Amino acid sequence: MKSEHLEQREFVAWFRHRYKGIRIFAIPNGGARGIAAAARLKAEGVSAGVPDLYIPAWNVWIEMKRAKGGVLSAKQKDWRDYLISCGHTVIVANGQNEAKDSIFLFAEYGRTK
Repeated sequence: MKSEHLEQREFVAWFRHRYKGIRIFAIPNGGARGIAAAARLKAEGVSAGVPDLYIPAWNVWIEMKRAKGGVLSAKQKDWRDYLISCGHTVIVANGQNEAKDSIFLFAEYGRTK
């Protein structure tokens, strides 16, 4: 089974190839860090639970999970609910294939699964 990192990396490469000109970027809110680096990033505004990816032109956030077994934390659920209440679209995808399917539906029909 691929790691969340590999799933996300492959999804981003696919997205950038398929939707040229539409920007997608990662939110650096995860990963192992030392205490000093974590404190510096927190002071700069990094917040636990923010979705992994953002597509500004479409106002879409994507939370990537492993293809099997990925679940949202309480902080991720809180951010998901908050962003939806602000009118954003939030996709929670278990693996790159689910993310691709959801993005295709959104791009073609303005909706997700």
